[in-house]
Amino acid sequence: MAHGEPEDVDLLVVGGGKAGKSLAMDRAKAGWSVAMVERDKIGGTCINVACIPTKALVGSARAIAAARHAGVMGVELDGEPTVVLDALRRHKESVVGGMVDAHRTMFQDSGMDFIMGTARFVAPRTVQIATGDGALRLVRGKDVVLNTGTTPALPDVPGVAESEVWTSETILRLTRLPATLLILGGGYVGCEFASMFAHFGSKVVLVQGPSQVLPREDGDIAGEVAQILSGQGVEVRTGVRAASVRREPGHGPVTLTLEDGSVLEGDELLVATGRAPVTAELGLEAAGVRLTGRGFVEVDDRLRTSAEHVWAAGDVAGSPQFTHASWHDFRVLRANLTGADASTAGRLVPYTVFITPELARVGMTEAEARAAGHRVTVAKIAVSAIPRAKTLHDQTGVWKAVVDADSDAILGAALLGHNAGEVISAVQMAMMGGLPYQSVRDAVLAHPTMGEGLNLLFDTLGARPNTATPHP
Repeated sequence: MAHGEPEDVDLLVVGGGKAGKSLAMDRAKAGWSVAMVERDKIGGTCINVACIPTKALVGSARAIAAARHAGVMGVELDGEPTVVLDALRRHKESVVGGMVDAHRTMFQDSGMDFIMGTARFVAPRTVQIATGDGALRLVRGKDVVLNTGTTPALPDVPGVAESEVWTSETILRLTRLPATLLILGGGYVGCEFASMFAHFGSKVVLVQGPSQVLPREDGDIAGEVAQILSGQGVEVRTGVRAASVRREPGHGPVTLTLEDGSVLEGDELLVATGRAPVTAELGLEAAGVRLTGRGFVEVDDRLRTSAEHVWAAGDVAGSPQFTHASWHDFRVLRANLTGADASTAGRLVPYTVFITPELARVGMTEAEARAAGHRVTVAKIAVSAIPRAKTLHDQTGVWKAVVDADSDAILGAALLGHNAGEVISAVQMAMMGGLPYQSVRDAVLAHPTMGEGLNLLFDTLGARPNTATPHP
């Protein structure tokens, strides 16, 4: 064990995810003494094994799709576009490596004490750190922030743990492009990889226990997504669960047996059934930090834990599992650590599912709005109605918005189609500004753009006038 008095710092950050690293750099630049401990990923999960590498690969998949689409646009290409595995890996690693190197520099330039090692609490606000070189350090923070994130979780299915299955992290090593890829889990991650690998040329079979893919979405939107995946060659199996997994010796084929008795065989199996919080080995009982029943750190809407001067942020705190939510957690923490009073209550967190084309969401679904007691009206258009989509010959998808019938407030939107992730920000800004749907309907939006589709979407609700008081 490390002996003696601990090193005291103003801020101790355990886990260098988006919230933690941003806060550590910010406070170090402000003159605080800051120590940040990171176990194995410089810059956090996002840039190493999540958002950045996956979206780099989504870009590759879309490049293939665009090449296959070139003839429709009047451009001739010789031969069928194909994936070169080594080049694909270099592309992904160059993006990730560049961002990791940039973070090393930013950490150093901020003035923080960046420690690569594994931290475990041994007393309130005090951790023992086993560093990579075998040394032990004892560090105590005046304030402590937990930002250790989550890790892929394997389901309790016989044979999964012994079958060398892929997770959303290990698949990114790109050791091979399987001729047949089985995917267990039809949530956001499973659908993204299904679309991606179908474009790469793999035969993909997606197995989903619930009756629809993307179970948090409205049934009509989930149905559209399933239809798009099917059109890309993905075999979508819903309403059936896995019974067992078996792999032939020597990294041979994987056999997935389903509860309905059917048997699937593939070269690889991606398990995308959720993530678990990284809390078990932190010794949080010594810190006085309570966990939820699912193992996440229990926090209030100020991101305070049950222990004085100990905070938590990002995935491990049960925040929505998006980097932009963790980024907002950083802003809440910075405010609360510097004398202000900020909260996560009521925040509007959008997200995008990067299938091709993408699904962007903000606010309530129709089902959620009705369950909350709203009397709703629904606006809906096919993407084919948007002039810009016609010019691109990319008319796949549907846009949907949910409006409160009494107040005309926009309650939520689901945009499935080209560049939907960019357009959703305009809907979010309208919702944050309290604008009635008519303000978006009647706005003069640039033509021809995908954003112009918002005029068309809300115009489906009729000519009801805008009674909101105009801004001067």
